[in-house]
Amino acid sequence: MTGLLLVLISFSTMEFIAWFTHKYVMHGLLWSLHRDHHHRDNLGFFEKNDYFFLIFAIPGITLLYFGMEAGIDYRFWLGLGITIYGFAYFTVHDIFIHQRFKVFKKSNNIYLRAIRKAHKVHHKYLTKEDGECFGMLVVPFKYYLEAAKSKK
Repeated sequence: MTGLLLVLISFSTMEFIAWFTHKYVMHGLLWSLHRDHHHRDNLGFFEKNDYFFLIFAIPGITLLYFGMEAGIDYRFWLGLGITIYGFAYFTVHDIFIHQRFKVFKKSNNIYLRAIRKAHKVHHKYLTKEDGECFGMLVVPFKYYLEAAKSKK
């Protein structure tokens, strides 16, 4: 039971860490890596922005490794939560929203449509300033309302 609780805590904490990093690092000091994601001037499959995947994966992999070395301790469960969040982020952001793989094209689920709307608002800004909606899985309530209004 403790393991599950640690997974849930680390997964939930990652949403805040992703929001904070997106707002203050990706749209700040490391804008040079994130810029192509907003400008889409890179015509290839990979973007410089994809380096963030590696940056975020390192803590999860490290915790998993050292948590298993010690015989499955708390570090394993924290690393598992981080890794599951990374998978959720990849699935929602890269597959569902940006369609890097052409699956999950449409959804009538209000939550998923709200995520798409919030992310679309985030991408209307082409500079590192004046952005909004920096999170991924926690969506401001106004986007639920918009998604509900536009439901087919």
